[in-house]
Amino acid sequence: MSTRKTARRQPLTVAALLGWIALTATVAAAPEGPKLGKPLNAADIAAMDINVFPDGSGLPPGKGTALEGKVIYDAQCAACHGAKGSGGSAGELAGGSALNGPHPDQTVGNYWPYATTVFDFVLRSMPLNAPRSLSDDQVYAVTAYLLHLNGLIGESAEMSAKTLPEVRMPNREGFVRIWPNGR
Repeated sequence: MSTRKTARRQPLTVAALLGWIALTATVAAAPEGPKLGKPLNAADIAAMDINVFPDGSGLPPGKGTALEGKVIYDAQCAACHGAKGSGGSAGELAGGSALNGPHPDQTVGNYWPYATTVFDFVLRSMPLNAPRSLSDDQVYAVTAYLLHLNGLIGESAEMSAKTLPEVRMPNREGFVRIWPNGR
C-alpha cells in the first residue's frame, strides 16, 4: 500500500476559464512596445568598443597637457566637480584627506590605482550631459590636468598612449590585483 498522497485536481469553473481566456487575450493583444533604440551595425559596435587597460593597451592615438586640459575642465567639468577639482555636486577630484585618515576622500590622486583608468572613465562617461563628446586629445588633456591637480605630473607634461601608463599612482598597491594574472 502506497503512502504517497495524490493531489486532487480542482474542477475548472466557468469563472476560472473565462479569467484564463481574458488573460491570454490580453497578453496576445499587448502592444509591441515603445520602439526605442535601433539595430546596431558593425561600425556602431566598433565605435563603442573601448578597452583601455592598466598597461595602456587600448589607448587611442592623441596627446594633451594639463595647460590644455584646464581650459576644457573649466568649460566642461568645473560645474559638477568644482574649481580645480575641489568638489561640487559630483565630488572632489583633487586634494582631500588621506585614505587612512578619519574622513578619507577618494580623489584621483589618493585613490585611483592607474592613470589609464582615469583616462578610460573620462572617455566613456564625461561630461555627464554629453558622454563620449570629448575628442581623444581633449580626454588626454583633461586627464593630464587632473593628474597635475593631484601633484602627479607637471603642467607641461604631455600625456599620450606612451606616457600615460608610465605615471605611477600613489595607491597602485592599495588594491587586490587581478589583472594580469593576479600579479
